[in-house]
Amino acid sequence: MEPSFAMETLETRSPDETLAFGRSFAERLGVGDCVAMIGGLGAGKTVLVRGIAEGLGLDDTRLVSSPTYVLVQEYPGASPIFHLDLYRMGDPRAELADLGLEEMLEEGVTLIEWADRATDALPHNRWEIAIEITAESSRRFTVTRLE
Repeated sequence: MEPSFAMETLETRSPDETLAFGRSFAERLGVGDCVAMIGGLGAGKTVLVRGIAEGLGLDDTRLVSSPTYVLVQEYPGASPIFHLDLYRMGDPRAELADLGLEEMLEEGVTLIEWADRATDALPHNRWEIAIEITAESSRRFTVTRLE
């Protein structure tokens, strides 16, 4: 059975516009949602997470930083926000299970950077956001809803 999906594309011209996109996108999210972000170094994944977290009720977005070395960060919001980074994981599929991905999905919203490193370990129902650098401060976001 083929997965069903809906896709849309948006372009931003600055980090502030990326933050605004994240705040707006957060309105679509609730407990159990997984957002898988894909993009190279410097693409703006963490800036997008900062906007989404603010949209989900995080008061102090200075708390948001890439969890490259700690693997997962939890932020308080209307419901817990779990921020993962798969960049440095040796075996992302196994480590996601060890980190408790299933429990995170039951408790809050899960935001995953470098998600393409473990696509088959992610929930089938998820949002995917591919980020393309189009100029120094411009980004193209392709948002896909997989069901």
